[in-house]
Amino acid sequence: MVDEFDTTEPDEGSDDEAGPASGRTTRGRDRGSSETSPPAIEFHGGKWMSALPILLFIVWAVVQSALFRIGNAGGLVAGMLISLIVGMLFVKGDWKHYANTIFEGMTQRVAATAIVAWLWAGMFAATMQAGGFVEGLVWAADAAGVGAALFPAATFILAGLLATGIGTGYGTTVAFTTLFFPAGVLLGASPVLMFGAILSGAVFGDNLAPVSDTTIVSAVTQEADIGGVVASRFKYAIIAAVLAFAGYVIAGGAMAGIDVGGDAGQILVENSEPAGLIHLVSMGIVIVTAVKGRHIIEAISWGIIAAAVFNVVLGLASVSEMIVFQVPGDAPLAGASVLPFVELVESGEAAVGGSIYDGAAGFFPISILILLIVAGAWIMVRGGAFEALLDASMTRLARSVRSAELTMVGSTALINTMITINTAAEIAIGPYIKNVGDRFNVNGYRRANILDANTAALGYIFPWSGGVLVGYAAMQTQVVTEFEWFTQAMVVNPVDVIPFVFQGWLLFAVFVVSAWTGFGREYTTDRRTEEVARV
Repeated sequence: MVDEFDTTEPDEGSDDEAGPASGRTTRGRDRGSSETSPPAIEFHGGKWMSALPILLFIVWAVVQSALFRIGNAGGLVAGMLISLIVGMLFVKGDWKHYANTIFEGMTQRVAATAIVAWLWAGMFAATMQAGGFVEGLVWAADAAGVGAALFPAATFILAGLLATGIGTGYGTTVAFTTLFFPAGVLLGASPVLMFGAILSGAVFGDNLAPVSDTTIVSAVTQEADIGGVVASRFKYAIIAAVLAFAGYVIAGGAMAGIDVGGDAGQILVENSEPAGLIHLVSMGIVIVTAVKGRHIIEAISWGIIAAAVFNVVLGLASVSEMIVFQVPGDAPLAGASVLPFVELVESGEAAVGGSIYDGAAGFFPISILILLIVAGAWIMVRGGAFEALLDASMTRLARSVRSAELTMVGSTALINTMITINTAAEIAIGPYIKNVGDRFNVNGYRRANILDANTAALGYIFPWSGGVLVGYAAMQTQVVTEFEWFTQAMVVNPVDVIPFVFQGWLLFAVFVVSAWTGFGREYTTDRRTEEVARV
């Protein structure tokens, strides 16, 4: 391991080995090198042991999800807690720094941002669900002749549009898993294909949306303007999207759905109601507000308000279906049962309920899990394994423009398999991508595209990824409890969806091919990037 750039010249006869005005003969200190400062936490066995908690968790997640077929967020929480405890046993000296790092990781803004998006999106989706939006989608699909074969492809397109508009793939995953997923299953589409289509739409929007946090972070870390970054990445995203759409059309016709039980036709009729389509307006309000530059929390809040008003005014759902206090008869305010949001119950049944509560509460376990995962990733950063991993790959593999870009693609993908909140992974690896890109004079737009595309793609594929887990949580808590015909057997195990996130895999493949062939490659001399304002 060295703390300076390698100066070995490329092999003779290799093509496209160094960018214009490469400047590779000068030696400069790598700002990302782990040798610039000692690790904050030292481990028996060296800095690589700081990756132990995350690696143990990944093994736990694979065993639980793939081998035991248990897709339970609470079990994953237990796995992460045990992994953190095991990691602590290998710390040298005082364990205080290790413990403080756990708190430091859990208080990172990126984790809080994801959790807040989930809670707001959960309330919004559940409130539209209470107003019959799923029934409206079923009616519209049946009326338009969009059956089981085409519904996953249509879902992919619509999820991509919503994610692009509101800038949150996680929020889109929650909304579409709650609303479109049961509609597709009822129409006869394959559940695993439906879930894959939703995650693919989230990948598309997270990658392309100007207001997406990953778009902003990729631009800021590579010192490029957001408008230029978005404009330059469209060609990559659309290639993957066209292929993914075709894939969902073909797979939709080849993969059978699941028996919903009883008289499927009768169930379809009972769950078809055009009035619920009014919530397309609620969704439109969120998109328009977000596109106008308002904060995503404000945008979704306006959507919740609109959905609640439509529910009450049009008689789609009562106030008590959205928020209700179930009060025992001996409570001091039991007389308030005349209010539309208060109900009298037996003492043992007292609770708070309704779509607003249920929509948020369903994501409490997964929120705890994500905080713990980020804590584990932070230990890896503070212990030096993260920097050692990147230094090893980038100083030994990046010896030409082609190999440098392939290294950037691979390193970003690798980090995103470990740090499952895509924005957190992007922030962590962003400086390394810039260093390697600067070394070979790769344009800031190109670097930002490599960084963001692979972050978005890999953040919605693996069973322990934030995007997959939040969709799975919505499936378990909101879909299973809302529809009588939806059984636990219809819930998609996170490991089963891995091959069907077409947009994610294809976007990753597009950048591997692009790095190898030079498609879309730009150097600093080709076009100047406008430095984006720091956020």
